[in-house]
Amino acid sequence: MTTIDAPSVLPEPISSGNFDPRLEPIRDKVLAGQRLSLDDGAVLYDTPDIWGVLDLAKLVRDRMHPGVAYYNINRHLNYSNVCALSCKFCEFYRKKGQDGEYTRDLEYIREQGRKAVESGATEFHIVGGLNPYLPFEYYTDMLKALREVAPHVHLKAFTAVELVHLARIAKVYKRDDTKAGVRWVLERLKDAGLGSLPGGGAEVFDERVHKEAFKTKIGAHEWLDVHLVAHELGLNSNCTMLYGHVDKIDERIRHFEILRRSQDQALQRLGYEGDPDGYIAEGIPESAPFDAPVITLSGEGAILPTPGGVDLQRAATVRERSLGESGDTPLPHGRGSLGESQVRGGYYQTLTPLPFFPDGSALENLPGPAGLENLRTIAVARLMLDNFPHIKAFWIMQTLPMAQLMLEAGADDIDGTVVWYDITKAVGEGTHQETTVTDLQKAIEEAGYEPVERDTLYRRVERDGSAWSVRS
Repeated sequence: MTTIDAPSVLPEPISSGNFDPRLEPIRDKVLAGQRLSLDDGAVLYDTPDIWGVLDLAKLVRDRMHPGVAYYNINRHLNYSNVCALSCKFCEFYRKKGQDGEYTRDLEYIREQGRKAVESGATEFHIVGGLNPYLPFEYYTDMLKALREVAPHVHLKAFTAVELVHLARIAKVYKRDDTKAGVRWVLERLKDAGLGSLPGGGAEVFDERVHKEAFKTKIGAHEWLDVHLVAHELGLNSNCTMLYGHVDKIDERIRHFEILRRSQDQALQRLGYEGDPDGYIAEGIPESAPFDAPVITLSGEGAILPTPGGVDLQRAATVRERSLGESGDTPLPHGRGSLGESQVRGGYYQTLTPLPFFPDGSALENLPGPAGLENLRTIAVARLMLDNFPHIKAFWIMQTLPMAQLMLEAGADDIDGTVVWYDITKAVGEGTHQETTVTDLQKAIEEAGYEPVERDTLYRRVERDGSAWSVRS
């Protein structure tokens, strides 16, 4: 197992009113930069000493991102809520002709792009339903339209579920070779302006959960195949875990393990070195192609593969990228400069744990997770995903006050201004959801951290009003 030198000054031993001695060996592993096992994950979820778990997660979080927390200025675009699926946990989807269904035309898309430029946004987050009535060209035209009116706004678009759907409507999908069709789709979307992938659609990687809650949606293997292809094409991606419905604790822990083994593959491809004899968890599907060495990034002195990390030059190569502007000179009226270089892409940037909201879904008889469970899940994610640069507390679904607490429990990012989000929402809230930069900065400062505006690739943004640039 690869180990990382422990810090010279060790934290005080874990102590709380419910001290659990089972946390001590886990603490030792965390301090040594060693990978936690599935059994360790079970203890983290089972122990009554939740504050001890949060303290351990904060130790890792502060080691990786000392003194800072990230936010961004973004806009969400849901292009259609018409969906061929009917997942039990979803209240977003509509059928064609049903009250409330919509599909945005290209003029609407362009208008959103112009608004993004005016507001100084650095990112579009684009997702929607699996609309069987739209041709493949709609999606490339949408990206091209946004690129025309907002050439410097990063396009983070289409979940793995959507990308498999696009392969089907483009008639390039093969059940026995998901990757070939998805590669065809991603190459064309990338040419049209796609910059990275969001993390939705992962839910919980377990076949029992899959059959019970979303049996018509793609399962774990196809989701992972999509992200593998994206990484091979140099696209960064993200991932989620929708929890608190029919899932069980051991299934959540396996979800984390599957993701970190997939990340091991991605980091190995980028040149990171690890221990080929490192820990490989039991309970992972035999056909999962995880033959990469264990690579941990959460120990003292570890090097992150992200512009927010310690050193951009180790292992990851740098390529030139020109967008017609030079250096970090800010551009007027919200047009941003993306700089002249970036770390080579092709890995998972962030995990976002998403609590299930039962109201309005086919599973509304379930209670959904409560606040302490949400805090614990963020903490366990940070501790288990030792090779993930970032853990996000998505304030839209967690609330901004809870996101503040999560910055003390392992999260280092609270997402952005959002403007519009109606995939999932808390009961009693409308679909138009946004906050101000001032509120985000205040929330981070109140939690004791320096607010750092970042772009989609976690580069620091330097801003003069709506004009912005990134630090190379």
